[in-house]
Amino acid sequence: MTELLCVRNLKVSLKAPSTSREGWVLRGMNLTVLAGERVALVGESGCGKSVTALSILRLLPRPPMEISSGQIEFKGRDFGNLTPEQWREIRGREIGMVFQEPVSSLNPVMSVGEQIAETLRNHSELSAGEIRARTLSLLARVGLPGPTRLRSQYPHQLSGGMCQRVMIAMAVACGPSLLIADEPTTALDVTVQTQILDLLFRMTEEQRLAILLITHNLNIVRGHADRVVILYLGLVVEEGVPDEIFDHPQHPYTEGLLAALPEVSRKGRTLYNIPGVVPSPFEAITGCAFADRCPKVEKKCRQSMPPLIETRKGHQVRCFYPSGR
Repeated sequence: MTELLCVRNLKVSLKAPSTSREGWVLRGMNLTVLAGERVALVGESGCGKSVTALSILRLLPRPPMEISSGQIEFKGRDFGNLTPEQWREIRGREIGMVFQEPVSSLNPVMSVGEQIAETLRNHSELSAGEIRARTLSLLARVGLPGPTRLRSQYPHQLSGGMCQRVMIAMAVACGPSLLIADEPTTALDVTVQTQILDLLFRMTEEQRLAILLITHNLNIVRGHADRVVILYLGLVVEEGVPDEIFDHPQHPYTEGLLAALPEVSRKGRTLYNIPGVVPSPFEAITGCAFADRCPKVEKKCRQSMPPLIETRKGHQVRCFYPSGR
C-alpha cells in the first residue's frame, strides 16, 4: 500500500494566556497512514491525540497553540504553506473529520439535510436535484430511518447517536481518501457506541477509505485496527499490529493500559489504575516522559529520552528496558 499521510517530528507549543509560559503538547510526533489502512491512535486524556488530528487539518486554536516545527504530507503534498482556499478544498473533499461531540459540532440553526447538502455544494459540481438525491442516499446509508422526514429536522430534534450518524454522512459525502474520527463514541451509551463503530468501519470498507481512529478505549482496537499507535505526552511510545500490542506489550505504559481494561474474569476485584497523572505540558522533561509513573524506572530513564526502536518486525517501542528483552 502507498503512503497516504506522513507526519514527521511534529511539535506543537502551548502558551498559558495568563502567564505566557510556554509548554509542549506534541514533542516530536511521527505518524504514517497508508492508503486504505486503519490506524488507531491510543492514549489517556491529555496525551495529544486530538491535537494531532487538529494539527493535520490546521484547525488548532491559535492562540494558545502553534505548530513550532515538523512536516505534514498528504499524498506527497506538503501541508506547510497552503492558502485558506486550498485548505477549504482539502477539508471535506480529501480528508473527512468526525468530531467528539456531534451535537455541538453540527450547526443548530440549519437542518441536517442542508448541512450535508452544503458539503456537497462546496466540493462537487452536482445539480440541486442530484444533491438532494445524494443527501437522502447518505442518510439512508448511515442507517437513519425516514431520510425524507429526517432531512428537514434540526440537530436538537435528534439523539446523540443520530447526530453522530449525520456527522459520518457529512464526513464521507465527497469520498475523501482519509477519515479522521476523534473519539467518535464519546458520551454515547454502550449499545450506540458499537453501532457507530460498526458503521464507521463499514463505510470505510465500502469506500476504501483510510481511517485514523483516535480513542482511549483499547477494547475497540483489536477487532478493527490494522495498526495501533500508543501516544504518551506528545510522543509515540509504542507501535505495532493489534495482536502484538495485546499479546506482547513492550512499554510499561502500554502494559498499564491493558491491565486497566475491565474483564469479566476479574468481577468484584478493584480495577488496576496507572499511578500518577499525565504531566503538565509546562513541565520540563529531560528523560523519559513516563519515568515518574513507571515501575521499571532506572537512573538512565531520567537522564535521556529513549529512542523509538524496533524490538520485533513491525513492532516499535520507546523504552530502555522493554518487556521481553
